[in-house]
Amino acid sequence: MSLEETTGMPRDLTVFLRHRPGTLADAAQALGRAGVNIEGACGFAVGGDGILHVLVDDADGARRALEEAGLEVRDDREVVVLGSLANEPGALGGALRTIANANVNVDLMYMGPDGTIVLSGTDLAGLRRATGG
Repeated sequence: MSLEETTGMPRDLTVFLRHRPGTLADAAQALGRAGVNIEGACGFAVGGDGILHVLVDDADGARRALEEAGLEVRDDREVVVLGSLANEPGALGGALRTIANANVNVDLMYMGPDGTIVLSGTDLAGLRRATGG
């Protein structure tokens, strides 16, 4: 189990989307046109609306592109990006147990396309300590 934090300063943007066909494509295309690479993402519907979490290295450029496309960026937060875990049962549970045993709460988690784990919480320093980052 590897809890190594990757280098760089990626940020997670929370984007509000109307829950209708095309809004997710609008967001992704706006970022692409601006030259902003999506390093990781997750999206889900809540009460008739959509929420997109998108991991980017250029948060300012991403925010500008999304807002120019008429989308609302509701949050911009620091995250801890863990290196890829072993692709086997229990790997993620073990990593999260290590964090829980350090009494650190995680309020955001998703996976990047290369198997990295994106995490955040109110105690980012504690999260970094717990993951060795």
